[in-house]
Amino acid sequence: MDKEKARLAGIVLDWAGTTVDYGSRAPAMVFQQIFQEKGIDISLAQAREPMGMAKREHIAAIAAMPPIAQAWVERYGKHCGESDIDAMYHDFLPLQKSVLHEYSEVIEGVPEAVQCCRELGLAIGSSTGYTRELMEIVAPVAAEQGYAPDFYLCSEDAPRGRPAPFLLFEAAKRFDVFPMWKIVKVDDTTLGIEAGRNANCWTIGIAQTGNLIGLSPVEWQQLSATQQSEMLATASSKLREAGAHFVVNSVAEVPQIVTQINALLEAGQRS
Repeated sequence: MDKEKARLAGIVLDWAGTTVDYGSRAPAMVFQQIFQEKGIDISLAQAREPMGMAKREHIAAIAAMPPIAQAWVERYGKHCGESDIDAMYHDFLPLQKSVLHEYSEVIEGVPEAVQCCRELGLAIGSSTGYTRELMEIVAPVAAEQGYAPDFYLCSEDAPRGRPAPFLLFEAAKRFDVFPMWKIVKVDDTTLGIEAGRNANCWTIGIAQTGNLIGLSPVEWQQLSATQQSEMLATASSKLREAGAHFVVNSVAEVPQIVTQINALLEAGQRS
């Protein structure tokens, strides 16, 4: 194969926890709130566990967790049904919209890293579990801060969200790129990494700024070096277990990984 063609051609970046909203805090807090409004207390860890799914699926996944399901039965005398999930999803959207402006700050180093990726010849795509209605708030705020991918794909742009590969197949169509090993998926959730592997893409997991640690920059800086190291090791391990080819702390480190992947591709290795 022509070595010039054996290179990455597109990158698909996640949003919350990867490119904006350091710690992926906006969705986690709203998931917690909508269950609390139903009289069901859930922890932030439980709210975060299904992160990466489309938001209605995420709510259903929380409701199906054994302790949550039991608490629902104890309170309501029945299992959480589809109508209950629909009602919580209906509550989720306005609550999420109300806080998105506060949690759309672009993570440090993202605009510069994206520009480096463009200079390396990659088209820049993105995907998210947010709906298009929500992204109409997030994307303009991010663009004002210097981050504007070529497109964003939302939960309604595919029959199923992560870990299904369909959004990545849609991205390949938008890029007009194939085979899928010419695309790299960058995500801070295990489901996002699984989606990348299911699509036969290269995958880069984001540990420090993402959902698996879930801290703001200030909270992160307040930790000791030992605490930071332990949390990074745990998050990195989960991303690797999900299938990440590489794990980095933030998107700022992605261009150097792109260069490594290109070297592997030129040597004949595929995702």
